[in-house]
Amino acid sequence: MSTSQLHTGLLTTNIALQQQAQSLAEQFGFELISELPGNAYYLCLNEQGLQLRHAGPSVPGPVRIDFVSGALAHRRRYGGGRGQPLARAAGIKPGFNPTVWDATAGLGRDGFILASLGCRVTLCERSAILAALLQDALQRAVADAEISGWVCRRLRLVHGDSSELLQNLAEQRQAEVVYLDPMYPPGKEHVLVKKEIRALQELLGPDRDSDALLEIALKSARRRVVVKRPRRTGWLNDKKPDTCIVSKKTRYDIYVTL
Repeated sequence: MSTSQLHTGLLTTNIALQQQAQSLAEQFGFELISELPGNAYYLCLNEQGLQLRHAGPSVPGPVRIDFVSGALAHRRRYGGGRGQPLARAAGIKPGFNPTVWDATAGLGRDGFILASLGCRVTLCERSAILAALLQDALQRAVADAEISGWVCRRLRLVHGDSSELLQNLAEQRQAEVVYLDPMYPPGKEHVLVKKEIRALQELLGPDRDSDALLEIALKSARRRVVVKRPRRTGWLNDKKPDTCIVSKKTRYDIYVTL
């Protein structure tokens, strides 16, 4: 993701949420706004949680991370469990759930699924906007009776740059698996992208440093690095993986570091 510092306005019209909005603004460096910005992205805090919206005409709906219901709840229940490609790529086996550093957490979906399968996952995200959305989603997940127990034990959020943090981790804190899901490169398969991906592409810009992040990850992961790629896209940094797990549209390139 782009390394540029992104600041966006934070709006709430609910008086009861003003203090929460103030805390978010101070934590992540957002500007509190009292009215819609002109043709721009902004964050909105309401009774449903934190959302990323756009004030312009003919734009996709709001982006909100939801670990409790919707598509992620369905995937958690019916997505193939420990036999799905993501789980196999991470090295999950009977009696073994690796620790995972999700170095480009983004919307947190894959990290959440790995945690639901038993892994202890660190979601690392350097974008303040995405980190705030992830924090809001985790807070709502912790409040949900069905999943709160394991969410508290297995998921933690770090707002920072994995390129720096991975290099400074003490050896005993290094994860067994480092997971990379860089921004997908442009291509025919991705002309029509989901609203969430479109928003991320417009806000964060093209990926420019995932090649370097792969090299850092290879020095940090105790067992393997997993890179998620579109099925027909080349290897990250032109580095051939030790093996791959391929699904219908996605390929997981696996680099063994043992």
